[in-house]
Amino acid sequence: MKKLISLLLICSMLLYLLFPNIINAQSKNTSTEKEGEAVTVTATVDSQLNLSSPSAVLIEGSTGTIIFEKDKDERLKPASITKIMTLLLIFEALDAGKIKLSDEVSVSEYAASMGGSQVYLEPYEIQTVETMIKCISIASANDASVAMAELVNGSEEEFVAKMNERAKELGMNNTNFVNCCGLDTDNHYSSAYDVALMSRELITNHPEISKYSTVWMDTIIHTTKKGQSEFGLTNTNKMVKFYQGITGLKTGSTSLAKYCLSATARKNDMDLIAVILAAPDTKTRFMEASKLLNYGFANYSIYKDNNTDIVLTPVKVKKGVQDTVQGKTNGEFSYLCAKGQTPEDIRKEVIMNEEISAPVVQDDKIGEITYYLNDSKIGSIDIIAAEAIGKANYKDCFVKVLKRYFLGSK
Repeated sequence: MKKLISLLLICSMLLYLLFPNIINAQSKNTSTEKEGEAVTVTATVDSQLNLSSPSAVLIEGSTGTIIFEKDKDERLKPASITKIMTLLLIFEALDAGKIKLSDEVSVSEYAASMGGSQVYLEPYEIQTVETMIKCISIASANDASVAMAELVNGSEEEFVAKMNERAKELGMNNTNFVNCCGLDTDNHYSSAYDVALMSRELITNHPEISKYSTVWMDTIIHTTKKGQSEFGLTNTNKMVKFYQGITGLKTGSTSLAKYCLSATARKNDMDLIAVILAAPDTKTRFMEASKLLNYGFANYSIYKDNNTDIVLTPVKVKKGVQDTVQGKTNGEFSYLCAKGQTPEDIRKEVIMNEEISAPVVQDDKIGEITYYLNDSKIGSIDIIAAEAIGKANYKDCFVKVLKRYFLGSK
C-alpha cells in the first residue's frame, strides 16, 4: 500500500511539472516583461550661441543626446571628414581579424594617383596598416585611404558600397558616399548630424583612434626603388595643439565644401562631438567647434551607472532543465544632466519577471531597470539571461520529481 501511495504521489508531481495548466486551471502568467522605451532628448541651446557656419551640431557620445543643432540635416559636401567612415571600417576590419596593424599594404597605381591631400605614396610602395592609419588620421592622406580601401575590400568601389551600407546601419539618412577620401564628386554628400553619428561610433567603439588623431607631428619612411626618404606628417586639426581634452577627430576642406571639422573631446567622463560644416574659413571652424565644446562642458554633466551595487534575484524557469536562470544587466546606463540637474536626483527601480517558460535563450529579456529623475522616466536598460536554459524532457522531469521526493532537493 505504501509503495502504491508513493507511486501515485510521484505520478501526480510529474503531471504537475509537465502540465501545470491542467493541474491548476487558475494559474496566471506573472511575467512583468515590458517593451523598452527609447528616450530621445534634444536640449535647447542658449540663443546667444550664434554660429556663422551654415550647419553644425553638438552631441554627447554615450547617450547620443543632441545639445545644439543648426540645420543639422542639411546635405552638404563633407570633404575629408568622409575619412571618419573610412577609419571606422578599417578599425572594424582590425577587430574582426581581417587585417592586422603589422600587415603590409602594397600601393596600387590607382591609389598613388590620388590628388588633393596626400603623403605621396608611390606605385608598389609597401607600408604597414598602422602607418597608413597614421597617414589618414594625421595628414588626411587620400592615397593612403584608397590603398586601405583596396586592402580591406579589394577595390575602392566595394569599400564605398560597404561605407554606404554602414551609414544606413547607423541611421545616417542624409549621406551618400561616392569615394572613400572626400574629393568633391557629384552625389557625394553628408550632414552635420550624420557626421556626428559616425564620429560617435568611431570614438565610442574604437577609442584607440585618439592615439593617432591627437598626434601633432610625426614622420614616415618612404621605401622605393630610389631608396629611403623621410616624410613629415603634420596634423590638419589645429585643436590638438590648444584644446584641453581633445580626442580628435578629423578635418576636411575643398573649394566646394569649404571648411569642415568633427572635433571630439573628453572631460569629467563625458565625451562631446562638435561638427562644423561649410565654415567660411579655417579659423572659424576651429573657433566655433571650440565654442560648442565649451558650451557643452560648462552646462552639462554625465550620469553613468554600471549597476555594480545591485544583486539580481534568479528568475524561476518553468519546464526547464534548471529551475532558475541568473540575470545580468545589458550594458551601462547613461543620462545627460543639464545645469541644475544632479545625479543624486536620479533613482532606479528593478523589476524582474516572476517566472519564464523554457527554453530560455541567452540574452533573453527577463527584467528591466528603469531610471527616474524627479519621478519622470528618463530611460531603462534590460536585464537579460546570463545563460541558455533548455526545455526539460520526460526524463529530466522524472529525475527532478525523484530528487524532490526522496532527497528533498528543490
